[in-house]
Amino acid sequence: MQATTILPGTVVPIEFLGMENYENFDRLSMATPILPGTVVPEVLHGKENYENWSACIKNYLLAQDLWDIIETSMEPPKPEDDDREVKFKAWRKKNAATLHAIQISCGMNILPEIKGISSAKILWDKLAKAYEHPAQEGRVNLRLPAADENFRIRDNMNRTAGFSEYAELYEAVRKGDWDVASVFITQHPDSVRAKITHLGQTALHVAIIARSDEIAKPLVEEKMSKEDLEIRDNEGLTALAVAIICGFDLLTVDLMIRKNPDLLTVGNNRGGLDIPIVLALRHGQKELARFLFDVTPYEELTPEKGPHGATVVTQAIQSATYDLAEVLISHCPRLAFSLDTDNVSPLSLFVGLISLSGVEFHRTSSWKRIKLISSPRADIFGYYLDNRDQKKQEAAGITIRFAGPLDQHSNEIESIQRQFRRLLFAMLDSIEISAMNEYQIGIESGVAQAIFSAVRAGVVGFVTLIAQGEQRELLYWVRDGKGRNVLMSAVQHRHAEIFGMIYGLRETKARLLSSRDNVGNNILHVAGTLTEVSPLDHITGAALKMQSEVQWFKGVENLCNPLYRNEKNYAGLTPKQVFMQSHKKLIEEGERWMRETASSCTVVGTLIMTIMFAAAFTIPGGNNQDTGLLIFLNRKLFDIFIIADSLSLFSSSVSVLMFLGILTSRYEAEYFLNSLPTKMIIGLFTLFFSIGTMMIAFSSAILIMYCGESWIVIPLIVLASVPISLYVFMHFGLLVDMIVSTYGAGTFDRKMKSGVELSCIYK
Repeated sequence: MQATTILPGTVVPIEFLGMENYENFDRLSMATPILPGTVVPEVLHGKENYENWSACIKNYLLAQDLWDIIETSMEPPKPEDDDREVKFKAWRKKNAATLHAIQISCGMNILPEIKGISSAKILWDKLAKAYEHPAQEGRVNLRLPAADENFRIRDNMNRTAGFSEYAELYEAVRKGDWDVASVFITQHPDSVRAKITHLGQTALHVAIIARSDEIAKPLVEEKMSKEDLEIRDNEGLTALAVAIICGFDLLTVDLMIRKNPDLLTVGNNRGGLDIPIVLALRHGQKELARFLFDVTPYEELTPEKGPHGATVVTQAIQSATYDLAEVLISHCPRLAFSLDTDNVSPLSLFVGLISLSGVEFHRTSSWKRIKLISSPRADIFGYYLDNRDQKKQEAAGITIRFAGPLDQHSNEIESIQRQFRRLLFAMLDSIEISAMNEYQIGIESGVAQAIFSAVRAGVVGFVTLIAQGEQRELLYWVRDGKGRNVLMSAVQHRHAEIFGMIYGLRETKARLLSSRDNVGNNILHVAGTLTEVSPLDHITGAALKMQSEVQWFKGVENLCNPLYRNEKNYAGLTPKQVFMQSHKKLIEEGERWMRETASSCTVVGTLIMTIMFAAAFTIPGGNNQDTGLLIFLNRKLFDIFIIADSLSLFSSSVSVLMFLGILTSRYEAEYFLNSLPTKMIIGLFTLFFSIGTMMIAFSSAILIMYCGESWIVIPLIVLASVPISLYVFMHFGLLVDMIVSTYGAGTFDRKMKSGVELSCIYK
């Protein structure tokens, strides 16, 4: 994954110096990067420019849909309230963006006074109280935007008194005039290490940003000492870091490293967390990353040295540089489940990439194999991942397949296949339970992250690989942040195949079923809880969603000890009570959906029944006036007409009765399991059948009356079929969904059975 290049000055206007300015630095670095020049023409200095500054800030916040954070007086939603978690995150994001826009537009003389304020509204009010004064009429100050970033930097520098003495050096470096720059440095030796811009950049920083190799090389070779190369700008970036971000000349990068090898382990930006190789991978500089990987000592990337090694692996995976990740994992297997600077383990990230790429797992019973079929948006190309043990593969018949884009060259695809396969199994083989301590398999561990990420995303194949290997015991030991095991997590996220596979492992089944989480919930409480993470979006209609939830609850209930049904959690609730509380709204939505569907179908069924009843007494051709017999009584088409009319009348009557039964039914949770869906299935099926037989009766009547006149008959039948076909087409999918979810492969029992069969392969 190629990251966006962030140049100095786009995140925070200050340098991280230590604990004395940590709060100020941390607040600014959390928000979305915004250039001050994109918000206001100049930063706030005091009362003299507050009016212009506040007007520009207000217009900017209005354009970014952030002004409501300033205007509102509401308290932020409390994050501990589950129902308000989403709202709180949205408010927090907008508040942080507003706060950052204001802070980044304040001068360095004001920033220390406001560093402790976490509310954008409070900050705005405080600035207004401190600097607002009566408006001066007739004063108009127009400023034209700078032509480019370099002119903006120069303009700001010239307006900043502290940097005017280096203006000549700055211009010479920016223009690539080494003669002038060399003379200036000779006359002012300290200027080579001085910060010559308001962004805290040295001459070498400026030369690299200006891509002036003719300045950068002699500066490093002739003018700068080893210590000078470690100077950071206000963004916390050394000159080497800026060179890596900008993709500067490799020879110059090598020159800086040769002069000061310690630069390879110097942290940059983000609180000093990113060493050079991480920056290269994060910003998509693969050539530089490979070079830095070769010269960075392996011992500096071990978990004992910090999160840098794990960060290199995660960034290599994100940038599809699998060979680097594989080599590093082979040198230090523990990095596979160590946490990086973002508290994500490489193994967890690997699972996340698979799930985010739209990978789906399918199993065919005849071949006993698992396919991973990638969607077109997948970043992972197509690979075959064979089992680590060929004998196991032959016995189990397991193959993992990634079907990716077909427009890649075959050699490139094969190379990535091999890298991906080796990396996956290298990470899995690195997990040695006997050598792992409690922290390494605990709640915050990388191993737990990976397993629960796979369970949450429904990545059956990854859980299968864990179950078939020596790491199977992990499925019992690991817990998530709520104290839930993998079986509870599979129930919580409604992945029946994973639940069935783990349940089928008999040595872990009893222990996992009897566990409780941090609030005293047993597995049946979890099955009865409906949360935002419950995957119901793919299910059509509230009634079918409710049916799925009841199937899960009943299915888990049948597998548990009967005593679990009456156990209470720490809130004093039984599983049944938890189910009714969390599903109250869904039951109401399901009732409304059922009634609306039944009402609309009742209208159609009643109309058909009325028409077909009248048609039975309005026979085509009429009666013979002398005998009273039907004129077309002896024609075969007439027999077809009578049979079709009768079938349509009877089936529409049944359909209407079924829909009336739905309208008068009780809408308790258990009724959504079979009773209500069965009535709906019968009603829809008989309705469609009555529509079909009605069309047969209509066609027969037309053929009887216009015998031999095909030029009239065919167009009439075709035109009459269009609206009928559209109605059936729009509602037929609903009938199929209800049959599948009630009696077919969509039921909990059938999905779970598939997982149990899969687990039997590894016993």
